[in-house]
Amino acid sequence: MNIAFFLTPKTEVVYEKVTSTMRQVLERMEYHRYTAIPILDEKGKYIGTLTEGDLLWKLKDTPSLGFKDTNKISISEVPRRTKIKAVRIDSNIEDLISASIHQNYIPVVDDNNTFIGIIKRSDIISYCYERIFQNASVEV
Repeated sequence: MNIAFFLTPKTEVVYEKVTSTMRQVLERMEYHRYTAIPILDEKGKYIGTLTEGDLLWKLKDTPSLGFKDTNKISISEVPRRTKIKAVRIDSNIEDLISASIHQNYIPVVDDNNTFIGIIKRSDIISYCYERIFQNASVEV
């Protein structure tokens, strides 16, 4: 099965550029009610995922940093504690299921590591659910 079937394209994904500020990311995450978003470089290549936890730890570990100063901090200065790997568009469904165990979405890149979208865990679960119960009802 081609994993492109599950792909939510980049045009429909909330992401940030590595040059964005903490404030921009916080506001974007709050507006969309997301707990994590992909981070891209200036060429559109996936470089990682930033989480609410990463932002909170940066605030905690920088005592002089107040919320009003988050517009001065680039997200490139925020350490990411969780490494969320992207899969290539030619990956198989097993790779997706394995990755989705530990993350809500899987970033997808092309052969040049250019970010092309995400695959949501909920879409994978829905697909598996339908396959399991469709097959179960056929066997009955």
